[in-house]
Amino acid sequence: MSDVVVVGAGVAGCVMAERFASRGCSVLMLERRRHVAGNCYDRVDDSGILVGMYGPHIFHTDDARLWEYLSRFTSWRPYHHEVRAFVDGRLVQLPFSLESLYQLFPASLAKNFEAILLDSYGYGAKVPILELRHSALKELRALADIIYDKIFLHYTIKQWGLPPDKLDDEVTARLPILIGHDSRYFQDRFQAVPKRGYSELFTNMLNHKNIKIMLNTDFHDVMKLNDGEIFLFGQRFCGQLIYTGQLDELFGKKFGELPYRSMKMKFETVDAEFFQDVPVVNYPNDYDFLRITEFKRINPGSFRSPRTTLLYEYPQDYTAGKNEPCYPLFTDEARTLYEKYCGELSRFDNIALVGRLAEYRYYDIDDAVMSALKTFERLTS
Repeated sequence: MSDVVVVGAGVAGCVMAERFASRGCSVLMLERRRHVAGNCYDRVDDSGILVGMYGPHIFHTDDARLWEYLSRFTSWRPYHHEVRAFVDGRLVQLPFSLESLYQLFPASLAKNFEAILLDSYGYGAKVPILELRHSALKELRALADIIYDKIFLHYTIKQWGLPPDKLDDEVTARLPILIGHDSRYFQDRFQAVPKRGYSELFTNMLNHKNIKIMLNTDFHDVMKLNDGEIFLFGQRFCGQLIYTGQLDELFGKKFGELPYRSMKMKFETVDAEFFQDVPVVNYPNDYDFLRITEFKRINPGSFRSPRTTLLYEYPQDYTAGKNEPCYPLFTDEARTLYEKYCGELSRFDNIALVGRLAEYRYYDIDDAVMSALKTFERLTS
């Protein structure tokens, strides 16, 4: 009988497994898919290009501790992500910045908006779009309405199936206006991608004698919850259960299904050296797909290939057994249902939730790693 069972081999699950194994605990990891690394899973395709099978993932953080921890399991290639939005037939820099003003508006009007933004917020500030729409200055309200309509509104509806004002602040706070000229999508101190991919990073993390991994294994196939007790392979389990999956599934969806959004991934190989000028182009107002990612621009080790691989992402609702849950759907009703499921945890003293799905949070990689490290410290202190 293992000391710790970790359900899910994504970012948070791999960190928890590695931490407990390093402490001397025997760890059993259960993963329903046929691979580790969760939605960060990547591989080299037939064109010799390293592609993320569930979309692009860029590691970025200001926390030196996180950087040093993950650096134990990979070497890095410094990488600064750049994104554009296709708007009115032109490409506009994201996040929307002072530079974007001149790409979207005539120079004289852009200069006027720039002066007002600098005077109101100062250089380097990040202002959520919904906050800007409620500015006391009519010029900024007018600017915000244009940006909201052309950049955010339809993109959000396409991604989430809901307008921004129907979503939790955790989502809308991720839609800032950058009062500056930085062309990078992220402004963190550390920005990079693993030289040989995320799959290798997390495989290295799990390469420990104390960790046993069972792939293609659903949690419910080997574990049961009954009246405050956990059973593993038919025997009572008194160790620590780390759960990183969907909380409604842990309890058999007894109160109903928590909503998630998913993505249909369509890959295309193009017989050209490059397809677009930046790694990612968003399409907020045109076409059914949300964005196009060109992985060759993220992983230049693939430059040897004469072709390039593109990923078109089509947002859709999550349906169990048909696609993968990518994002918790942050509405008031969903939060209420999630809290109801959390109430069930009070019957157990050895279950810990960690990760984007289990905690119902919009985590980037650094957030998921930090959550796992903090949870481990709490459980072992």
